[in-house]
Amino acid sequence: MLYLGRDMKGKRTLTIIGPTASGKTALAVKVAKELDAEIIGLDSRQIYKGMAIGTAQPSKLEMNGVKHHLISCLEPSVAISAGEYSRKVYQKIEEVEQKGKLPILCGGAGLYYRALVKGLFEHSSSNIKIRKDIEADYDHSPKSLLEKLQMIDPEYSKIVHINNKQRLVRALEIHQITGVSPSDHFKNQEKNRGPFLNTYSIYLKWDRVELQKRIISRTKKMIMNGWVDETKKLVKKQDAEKKVYPALNSIGYQQIDLFLNGQKTLGQLEEAIIINTRQYAKRQAQWFKKEQIDLVVEMKKIKLSNLSEIISCIIKSLQ
Repeated sequence: MLYLGRDMKGKRTLTIIGPTASGKTALAVKVAKELDAEIIGLDSRQIYKGMAIGTAQPSKLEMNGVKHHLISCLEPSVAISAGEYSRKVYQKIEEVEQKGKLPILCGGAGLYYRALVKGLFEHSSSNIKIRKDIEADYDHSPKSLLEKLQMIDPEYSKIVHINNKQRLVRALEIHQITGVSPSDHFKNQEKNRGPFLNTYSIYLKWDRVELQKRIISRTKKMIMNGWVDETKKLVKKQDAEKKVYPALNSIGYQQIDLFLNGQKTLGQLEEAIIINTRQYAKRQAQWFKKEQIDLVVEMKKIKLSNLSEIISCIIKSLQ
């Protein structure tokens, strides 16, 4: 079932968003083949190298000959902010348009999506000393930092996971520098969007139970395909470089590290990843509820192997 809000007249980009394991890549590739488009990643973790399995990066087979951008192109030792990601997306959109092709953004990073379509809040500055102090507090007690954010910004704290050190630290850094909570910044952010992101957004909506089944199935497959070995290589590389990899804060990698150290059984590992992924998907859905969506697709009623109805609707909207 489709819920169509507006047509795509005058819009320059197509965006396919939704929670993790919702089938965004499969749809984006099929649409790209029909429209001679290229896909630009909108995922805060798929951008990293050496994390193909754990971040569910599309394989060459899944890409099906469609050019993908911002996938596996950044070292895991490098942290990236929403603003920096936005600038990379803008650059890729220009590159794709210069070829005479349609850019399709695809991913589930709600914060990055908001930064693209609404712009970043004013005074989005950083303070290295403040950040390092907060990071030290996080290393001592992540729970106390999350509780602090819950008091400062109850709304934003609902979508920040305790294991997401980068986002939790950044939220408290913003508050300490400006005296204003991230949610208040977002509410007051400038509405002057750049010329790039006048976007037509498609949201893939799943029934909660059905999405959980997909998460369980995908998690089992990822572990079977070598996620543990992938993590082992990343941890070994991190230790050899004597660096901290922000990318390893991603769901699953910390749990696998505990498994490698004998602190979890394989069954406990699988269960922990499924629970964390399910919670993350719930936060993504809550985030996107607040965004302006042009087309909502009820995925339970449509098979991913037969997306002709959605594709026809998208093409019709483009005309």
